[in-house]
Parts: sequence; C-alpha cells; structure tokens
Amino acid sequence: LLQSCLCTTCTRFPLPQFRSDYLPYDTMRRPFRVQEEYKPKTGERELGTTYQKDYNAHKIQPVTLVRPLERKHTMGGKLDTIPTYQDDYRSWEVQRREPSKVDHIYHPPTEKFGNSTTFQDDFAPRELNPRQSYKPPCVAKLSDVPFDSTTSHRMSYIAHQLAPKFVKSKEEYRPNNQPFEDLTTHRNDFKGLAGPLAKSCKPENAKVISNAHFNGVTEFQDRFQPWLVSLPEVRKTKEYIPPLGSMDFNSTSHLDYVKHEISPAVPIRPISNTRITNAPFQGNTTMKEDFKAWDICQQEIIKKQQEIPKPTGKFYDLTTFKSHYIPHQIIPAQSFKPAHIILPNPAHFQDETMYRTEYTPKKQEICPANYPSPPGYVYINTDSHGHKFFPFKLII
Repeated sequence: LLQSCLCTTCTRFPLPQFRSDYLPYDTMRRPFRVQEEYKPKTGERELGTTYQKDYNAHKIQPVTLVRPLERKHTMGGKLDTIPTYQDDYRSWEVQRREPSKVDHIYHPPTEKFGNSTTFQDDFAPRELNPRQSYKPPCVAKLSDVPFDSTTSHRMSYIAHQLAPKFVKSKEEYRPNNQPFEDLTTHRNDFKGLAGPLAKSCKPENAKVISNAHFNGVTEFQDRFQPWLVSLPEVRKTKEYIPPLGSMDFNSTSHLDYVKHEISPAVPIRPISNTRITNAPFQGNTTMKEDFKAWDICQQEIIKKQQEIPKPTGKFYDLTTFKSHYIPHQIIPAQSFKPAHIILPNPAHFQDETMYRTEYTPKKQEICPANYPSPPGYVYINTDSHGHKFFPFKLII
C-alpha cells in the first residue's frame, strides 16, 4: 500500500482509482450438508481379538527353589534357666556410711549488714612494691646527621633513550569518478495511472460576518436566578468558671516517703599506678634494632628412601591369612556373673537429707538500689548521664 497525500496540488502519490479498477465477481452460496440420521447395525458384535486367536497356552510347572533347606539344631537335654550370676553370686550386708561433715551452726547477725564478705576476711592489705621495669626509657633520640635524600632507585637507575614512536601515515582521500544516481526503487518501478486529480473534502474557509451587536447575555446568566441565603447560626461558648478552693498537690509518695542518708561504700581494690608521659612517640623497638634479617632459601623436599622394594612377579590371589590361618574349635567361656536375686531390706527408709536438717531460712532483704538514697551509704556526686555514686559505707 502506498501512502497518498491529501493535498490537491501534489502529484507524487496519486490516489488509486478503486471504483474504476475493481471488478466484482459472482459469488455462490456455500451448499449446506445435511447430516444423515444414525442407524444402529443389526446382529451380534464379535469380541474376538488377534491375541485370542493366535495365542497358544502352555502348561507351566512350579519353579524349584535353589536355596538349601533350613537346618534346625535341636538338643535333647533340659534347659537350665538359672544363670551363672545367680548361682555364683553371694550378696553381703552393707553398713551405712556415717557422714564426715563438721557440724556448723548458723548464727544470724545481730546488726544490719554485719556479716563480712569472704574477700574482706581473706584479703590482707599489703604494701605495694612496684616491679623493676626493663623497658628502655621513653626518650626520643634525635639525630645530628643531616637527611640525605639518596635512595637505591636514584643510585642504581640508568636512563635509557626511547626509540622513536611509529606513526602510521594517513591515506589520501580519493573521490569517486562516477556521478551519484539519486533514483530509488520507487521512482524507477512505480508508474502512476492516468486519471483526474482527487478533490479535496476540506470545507472552504469562509469568514462569518455579522453586524448584530453582542449584548453579553449567556445561557447561564439567562436561566440561573439567585435566591436569598440565610447566615449560619453562631453557637456561643460557655464562660469558664474556675473551681472554688485551693488544689492539694501532695501525693501518697510525698506523704509516706522517708528519706535516708546513706554513705557510699569504700572500694577495697588496690590503687592502679598509671603514668602519663608527654614525650613524642618513638617508633623504634628492640625488635627493629637488634633483629637483623637474613636471606632465606626455599628448603628442598625431603623424600624418604623406599625400604620395601616393589613386587615384580605375578600376583597370586593368596593372602597371609589364607595361607597361615588354622581353624580351631570354639569353647564358650564360663560366666562368673552372680545370680540376679532382689533381697528385700527390712530397714525403714530414711527420707531425711542434710538440706532438711541443717537448712536455716534467712530474711530476704531489700536491694539498696531500690532506694533513691540507700541507707548506710554516703552520696558523693552525679555524673553527666544522671547516675548517682555512693562509694562509701557507714560502719556502725
């Protein structure tokens, strides 16, 4: 299909003359095939197949078993149900072992926080004896020799002259001698049919000229009639009347709370000796000064010489187990397991334990952290995060 132009002056793509070129053909209606009525066949249906006609049945005998018959070993003697453990074992009386625990009677303290800890009982404060330090003094070593900026690269580097760079010559442009043919396949092969030019269906652009005066009335202005609208009713707010009397700001916590003065606990840990130096950091270490690196060569692989020579003869399927094994008759070992007899104990079961006899319940005390100021501790300060410190404890 060729795209045609709608303008009346263009002759490049004329419209095809459909009415003049089209020739109608006589069409016949497709005949309708009438479906025949189904009539069932008379007679009996033969259900025989080629398999039933050609197959010959053969008589089949049962398959004989290849595995040997099961051998049952039966003994004519009577079975003795008493094991050797019950026959040989003799139980003896076991006496109860007395506990070797020392009786310790718990005495509760008479004062609050009167019990001392194991650390306070076992720890004996001693005078601090600082150990002798073998570390070299932290003193920066300054060198008087001026810095020489010579390096191995500057001393050993030999400058070589570079070869001239290969430059590929640019080919000269040679224009074509033949003229350019601007003909296309459409221009060479298309031959337009002779006929009248297509008429334009576009309406003529005629100006509408009217001398009537525009009165400015629209359909909306003509049909719409305004009506009166009442203003919405304004609701008045009630005037606020404050309650009579004064407000009580006391709570149950303010009325029932009793403040206690607590001294902070004294730490028993030793004082850490920290030294702060202002000397600059020296990067020299004893490893760098005393250690001298030496050249290391890769160690060769140590291969152990093969002591057992490889076999060269033909392999006979005979192992040392097959050649030297001598079968012996198995003699069952005699069992010395005692007889399994449960002897009843006439003694009464004692359900008493050391926990039941020696346990003394203690009074549960409230953790000092639940108080805003723990009793018995001295308050010192509060850090930036809001944590209060009570390092000292009052000893009464």
